[in-house]
Amino acid sequence: MSQKPSFFGHRKRLRQKFLKSGFDSFLPHEILELLLTYAIPRKDTKKPAWNLMKKFGTLTDVLDAAEEDLQKIEGLGPSSVLLIKLIRDIIRAYAIEQVKRKAEINTPENLVDFCKASMHGSKEEAFDIIYLSIRNTVIAVERLCHGTLDKAVINPRKILEKAFEHKAAGLIFVHNHPSGDPKPSSEDTYLTETIINLAAPFNISILDHIIVGRGQFYSIKSENLIFGSGDK
Repeated sequence: MSQKPSFFGHRKRLRQKFLKSGFDSFLPHEILELLLTYAIPRKDTKKPAWNLMKKFGTLTDVLDAAEEDLQKIEGLGPSSVLLIKLIRDIIRAYAIEQVKRKAEINTPENLVDFCKASMHGSKEEAFDIIYLSIRNTVIAVERLCHGTLDKAVINPRKILEKAFEHKAAGLIFVHNHPSGDPKPSSEDTYLTETIINLAAPFNISILDHIIVGRGQFYSIKSENLIFGSGDK
């Protein structure tokens, strides 16, 4: 009987380690090794995992990587690239569902995980809207648009139309800066101020505008950049 390759035992040890303590005791490359076992059935996953870490540096950057960049990594095939993209999108879908389940949203801090996951891996600037009831419960989350690397084209009147459709009493805007710097541009603050003014006669509150960078976020509300201290 032929002896099984050594990586068979390594896969088993990785899975047992995860079942025992989750990822708490895993190094980043070990997480990738375990993940890739589900896309690479008959080869050692240690080398491609290390190739990913060498190229991108962190687990987050691996998940953020563009498909064409992942395809260049030695040891990765179409199934491996698809699995990494799938994990990334599952994270986003899970975060959105978690936000929808929250009974109430009062602070931007409650939204940080959602905002980061929502924009995870986006190489283009995207713009999401969270629609809230009068009690700040989540009615819906929608991606209004995504644009080029440096500009998202937003129509303020379209935002109001969507708010009417959802019968929303409040809105939270979330968008990303793919450059990594979450500080708002003059266009960001102007857009926020314009929508606040358009929505006010209809008793629709703009509760915040959160901008996501690489591992960072900026709350226009918290920084009092536009919103007055008396605004909700």
